[in-house]
Amino acid sequence: MDRLATKITDLTGPGITDRFGVGGTDLGATATAPQGHLVSVFGDTFRRPGVGGPGWRSPVALFADPASLPTGLRWTGSAGRGAHARQLVRYLHHGWRRWGLALRRVTTVLPTDVLTVGDDMYLHVMVCRELGNVRWTELHRSRDGGRTWRPTGTRWPADQHDGLFQMLTWERGGDGWVYALTTGFQRAHGLLLHRVPETAVTDPAAWQTWGLEGGRWGWGHPPTLVLDGRFGELSLRRVPAGDAHERWVLSGFDDGRYRIDVRVLTGPTDDLHVAPVATVLRGCGWDGEDHAGGHVAQLYGGYVLPGSTLRELHLVVSQWNTATNWPYRAMQFRTDVSDLPGLTTRA
Repeated sequence: MDRLATKITDLTGPGITDRFGVGGTDLGATATAPQGHLVSVFGDTFRRPGVGGPGWRSPVALFADPASLPTGLRWTGSAGRGAHARQLVRYLHHGWRRWGLALRRVTTVLPTDVLTVGDDMYLHVMVCRELGNVRWTELHRSRDGGRTWRPTGTRWPADQHDGLFQMLTWERGGDGWVYALTTGFQRAHGLLLHRVPETAVTDPAAWQTWGLEGGRWGWGHPPTLVLDGRFGELSLRRVPAGDAHERWVLSGFDDGRYRIDVRVLTGPTDDLHVAPVATVLRGCGWDGEDHAGGHVAQLYGGYVLPGSTLRELHLVVSQWNTATNWPYRAMQFRTDVSDLPGLTTRA
């Protein structure tokens, strides 16, 4: 079912993020910092509009006023000295980083999602040699609201769970656990579900997989796909449902169908095959764009913004014209998924 989103505004680009040294960028996974401001983390970033040229860094973070959500995020600052958004992870593009005893060639480090637990913020990133080729993944932590980040030392190999623990989205469950959906970075795979105690996010041994064994689903079973498909960027968040309760929403870029879908769940272990779902954005050719009607050329991303509800669901969506390298930007869209067939609410 379509619930096509409407564009609110461009979030990055000329006249919007120049003061942060951000001309072209993408992604934009966002969380609320312990201090209350929003922290949006972007991927490959360049000083000029487009892809390439000076000022290449990734990831970078911009800060926003949460009250600006309805009309489009208003940036108030960035991670770095002064206004310039600095690279959050210390490395050199096209340089070398150590994995065990070996040195590995690294092109870029890309963020997948950011999470706040208590006074800490955690950033999960993919260490890559070119797009789709993940060397390993790792966690970084901020204890000052996203202004500075340090490695936690937590790393996972690229082939963790047969390569389906590369791209991650996560959310606190309100029950002491963090739940995460993961896939590969090739836009060719389905999703796995995991959980970890909030107090042990940085301990790989504490992560549990959700799987089907002996005809029963359970935690600690060998991981089983919870949704087939060819997925890219993911965003799992709890949002108010308008009935004094919350729902979980999963926004995901479906490369196989060239669209962004939103699924509405009562909990992270819901059957994703039968959960209420809406297509909120459809990919199209450059001559068929209609940002007011939910058609976007070369789209990806789809990160749920804090402050969203089912009726007012705001997403950060990326667009990259790979032929001309502009537009290469993040945009904010809004949709309503409060009335999907099969979605029950309580008065």
